[in-house]
Amino acid sequence: MNTDKLSARLATVASYVSEGLRIADIGSDHAYLPCHLVKKGVVPFAIAGEVAEGPYQSARKQVRLEGLSEQIIVRKGDGLEVVQPGEVDCITIAGMGGALIANILEAGKDKLKNVKKLVLQPNVGASAIREWLIENNWKLTAENILKEDGKIYEVLVAEIGNPEEPYGNRHELEILFGPYLLKEKNEAFKEKWGLEKQNWERILNQLEKADLNEATQSKKTEVIEKIKMAEEVLS
Repeated sequence: MNTDKLSARLATVASYVSEGLRIADIGSDHAYLPCHLVKKGVVPFAIAGEVAEGPYQSARKQVRLEGLSEQIIVRKGDGLEVVQPGEVDCITIAGMGGALIANILEAGKDKLKNVKKLVLQPNVGASAIREWLIENNWKLTAENILKEDGKIYEVLVAEIGNPEEPYGNRHELEILFGPYLLKEKNEAFKEKWGLEKQNWERILNQLEKADLNEATQSKKTEVIEKIKMAEEVLS
């Protein structure tokens, strides 16, 4: 992977960044995504944010090598600390857990007032992001799921709008599986949830052998419900 040819995962993220938007890529690592988008002329300006010293230095080096220091600013900071209010139109966050991405958005809510678009790629736990979007009046506008190098990734896109719009009357199911992904049910989707169902069945088997108390009974009920939902969407 390099700034000219992104991985399938990052290329999918890049495909949802609208032309002309100023972006902040949080957890930018080598800054491949912002470098790619600026070089292609998709975005005029980008911030690459990194909290760890090693990736921060890698991003600075990459931006210098590409000759893009005038258009890409590399900043060290935690989450949206690297962004000033009104500085960007689009936030991209890729390669983290869904709960962590939701926490980053929550902690930096004051930086999102003028942001038009979020493009988020959780490695796991996409439902935590869907819940955050609903609670904070962001409308989920697109979803994608793909497999690369043996791993399955989801991409979620959101804009300010009616957060209930993409959802029907099966909120719990749609938040877990994704309202757009449920309509398509591609091969990556089926594989992901087939594996998750197997994992929940293993957990249920262990719970059946555990001492029965309020906590284990509650967990059993939760796992059984998830297995039922997985069976429904995979049928």
